[in-house]
Amino acid sequence: MSTTTRSSVPPSRVYVARLVGTAVFDPLGDQVGRVHDVVVLIRPKGTPRAVGLVIEVPGKRRVFLPLTRVTSIDGGAVITTGLVNIRRFQRRATETLVVAELLDRQVTLRDGGTTAVVEDLAIEPQRNRDWHVTKLFVRRASGRTGLGLRRGEARVVDIGDITGLGLSPAQQGATALLATLEDFKPADIADVLRDLPDARRLEVAAELDDERLADVLEELGDEDRVSIVSGLDLERAADVLDAMQPDDAADLISELPSQTASLLLERMEPDEAEDVRRLLAYDEHTAGGLMTTEPLILPPEATVATALAHARREDVTPALAAMLFVVRPPLETPTGKLLGAVHLQHALREPPHQLIGSLMDKDVEALAPEDKIGKVTRLLATYNLTALPVVDEGGRLLGAVSVDDVLDHLLPDDWRDADEDVTDEAMTRSAHG
Repeated sequence: MSTTTRSSVPPSRVYVARLVGTAVFDPLGDQVGRVHDVVVLIRPKGTPRAVGLVIEVPGKRRVFLPLTRVTSIDGGAVITTGLVNIRRFQRRATETLVVAELLDRQVTLRDGGTTAVVEDLAIEPQRNRDWHVTKLFVRRASGRTGLGLRRGEARVVDIGDITGLGLSPAQQGATALLATLEDFKPADIADVLRDLPDARRLEVAAELDDERLADVLEELGDEDRVSIVSGLDLERAADVLDAMQPDDAADLISELPSQTASLLLERMEPDEAEDVRRLLAYDEHTAGGLMTTEPLILPPEATVATALAHARREDVTPALAAMLFVVRPPLETPTGKLLGAVHLQHALREPPHQLIGSLMDKDVEALAPEDKIGKVTRLLATYNLTALPVVDEGGRLLGAVSVDDVLDHLLPDDWRDADEDVTDEAMTRSAHG
């Protein structure tokens, strides 16, 4: 068995964890993307074979690059023949993603059953231009000492010295994958989760904290987020729903079986559950069904400084932050009478001590909760707004509809999973009736 350390490997040996994030260039030196993962085929017999790279190209699209089109991996760069298929990568049943599925997997060392955790994996080119998995960087986890490994010690071992790499990932952790996602935006994490097998997707999602998972669920399609929430225990699922925007939580709960939905609403925080119940009472294609019950709300005596502080909140989307609604008390929806709105751009031009009651736009047209999505769209487009207030018959603010919520409903149901050309075609059909 080899005891080679990673610092002394020959240049032809490539460790996948180090490869992730490496820039990919065409022969002319133009960057086409960055390495996101490596695709391998784990066969019942024989050495696992690496067949390609998943690279992220502009637009956050992930595409497949066969290793046969890679001419060099050296000096912190991957050089290709220049031929890159721009169709979105979709993992096949026979394929395994190294970072997403193999790192943190438990394997067994052959000499006596020592359990070790895979921390990295090396691929090497062969004479026939194939790339094989040849080495694993493992850390001993448990069991009897074997291959000279003490508890917690890490070492490079030959692929032939382990078993279990291709078995069910039931005992696989998510540490390595979560580390690669640390700086990702929720929409990008959602994109990663969509590429994972169902069991692995749930495992990784369960390791995210409540706020992070709530943000990610808001970016997933109905089928994926229902699958994840259904796989969580009820208490954890209720905590995540509490952290979601009420309109997104309502959309998700409406997709769940009625018994599960009722149990989750009972376990949610009373105030959050009440908001969701109010939204569930409206048709999803009306202003009431589209609105959030948590827009930015202030009294007229609040200052510009206070308004700007509210607009800077991380939990507020840019579309909602562009408009602050001025109301009479109470300030929680349903509020007192809506007095007007303050546009963020206007507030930025005023001194911090200025009262927002003097800056109000009183001509913003309010929606009724039963107004259809067509009216919402026309008003947003006509007045170049990113949000509109929704009021009851007494003029009390019930919530606000933002342009991003409208887009979610105008786009095809599977727009998050579709290629850009498919989405463009569907939107063109929609725009022309």
